[in-house]
This record gives sequence, structure tokens and C-alpha cells, in this order.
Amino acid sequence: MSILPPDVRALYPFKRHYLEMRGPRMHYVDEGEGPAVVMLHGNPTWSFFYRNLILGLRDDYRTIAPDHIGCGLSDKPQRYPYGLATHIDNLERLSDHLRLEKVTLAVHDWGGAIGFGWAIRQPQRVKRLVILNTAAFRGPVPFRIRVCRWPVVGTAALLYLNAFARGALSMATVHPQKLTPAIRRGYLFPYQSRADRFGILRFVQDIPITSRSASRPVLQSIENGLHQFRDRPAILFWGARDFCFHDWFLDRWKTLLPSATVHRFPDAGHYVLEDAFEEIMPRMREFLARTAVVSPRMVAP
Repeated sequence: MSILPPDVRALYPFKRHYLEMRGPRMHYVDEGEGPAVVMLHGNPTWSFFYRNLILGLRDDYRTIAPDHIGCGLSDKPQRYPYGLATHIDNLERLSDHLRLEKVTLAVHDWGGAIGFGWAIRQPQRVKRLVILNTAAFRGPVPFRIRVCRWPVVGTAALLYLNAFARGALSMATVHPQKLTPAIRRGYLFPYQSRADRFGILRFVQDIPITSRSASRPVLQSIENGLHQFRDRPAILFWGARDFCFHDWFLDRWKTLLPSATVHRFPDAGHYVLEDAFEEIMPRMREFLARTAVVSPRMVAP
């Protein structure tokens, strides 16, 4: 991966770390010391999505943010078993390598399914939950996402036009003026060529819309295991104007995590950390401080 442009580097001033995933390398951010906060991005973002959260927490916490294979600064192989199960396996290898225990798991978009896919395997390693416009269960898929799955039109748009990443810069935010030219370059930087966008395409193709989807049974098993986290300290930061993960998903999370603290931002979209970061950051720090000590039953398998 080439060097970040200076203006992007100023926004994302983190040392690069890599772990080999039986071939391709996974890039991850590992900044600060203290209790670990693991932040998992979705599609078509990368760890850049969490840059301000990392900067705001790394003085007191160990902040870890990987780029899934095919995304961000990680390798982007063309022949690779992209899929939900593989991304979960990769996260498990990373967590073992970093010896992560009693982590705060922060998830967004596909990060929800990947993160909880790892969590149900090793629930004792998850202490707290931070949920940002995501799902770890089946739900409705909007038409504009389904279009991206069309075999010819969708594939061409994603690979040759970078339509998914570019489109998100307008559709995933309510306040596009907050996305400065440098921020826009940051989101698009890893996806400059057709070959760079293969992982984006595979994420879209892996959405378990039908019963024949390869990821469908994987997601079902994750959904079946979510009851283990019913009593964990949890906080939800939700952009209410998300066209994809809308309030149907928020209501489902409220049922699954009835003790969770919920902050719903009426004037924020899917990229909730861009639209509402100033409101989220102090609430995040308060949550982490308030739940620093939890009862043993909350961290037991």
C-alpha cells in the first residue's frame, strides 16, 4: 500500500502493524495502553472510520482497530475465500496474537456480524459492548444495496466506478459538509483501482439475502448466540437517518440488550461517527468509566 497523502496522514497518524493471515496480511492500529477497546469497521470503510475515537481514547485505553482483509491498508487478494466465516476466523487469530482479554467491543456495519461472530466463540473475552448502526442478525436489505448485487451492473459499478465507496460519502452522512476533502480522500484512499475494490464487492455479495447464501447459517448461529450478552454493559450510538440500518434494527437491539444505554441521534446517518462525533465522544468516555468494574457474572462464559 502506498504512502498516505499528508493531509490524510494528519487525520490518521497511527503506526502500522501487520499480522499474516495464512497468506495475506491484516493491517491493524494498536495505540495506547490500558483496557482494550477493539473497533471493527464495515463495508466500504476501514479503520479510518474510528480515527477520532482512537485519538480520543488512546491516552487511557489500548485502542485496536483492524482492517478486514480486502479493506483499508490490509492486503487485497483476488483469489481468497472472502466471507463472514473467514473474517471471523481472521479476527480470532488477531485477538489470540494480541492476547486480548475483557475487551470493549465496538462494532459498526459488517463489524457487528464479524465481532459478535468472534464473541459467541469466546464470550468470556468480551466485557462491554459499543454498537453503532449495525446488526448481527437477519433483517431487511434496502433496494439500493440489492442493486449493487446485480451480476453485471452491480459488479461493474463497484469494481470500475468505485460506486459503493463513493456513493457512501453522500448517502451515509446527513452533514456532508463535515466531510472535508481530506476526509473524503481518506475514505477512498485504499480503493484506488479495480483490484483494490474486490473486497468491497465480496462483502456486498456475501449479504445473506436468500437461504442459499453461504453466510446465512453463519449469521443464524451468531443470532442464536446473542442471548449470552444480554446482561453485559452496552451502549448504542445510533444514527436515526441511516437508510440501511434504520430503526427496525435499533428496536431489535433494544430487545436483545434490554439493559443497554441508547443514544439515538435524529440528525445523523450511517456514518454516525462523522455526523455526531462531538456528542458521542463524551458519552463514550462516561460509559467506559462507569462500567470499569462489572460483576463476575457479566464476564463469565
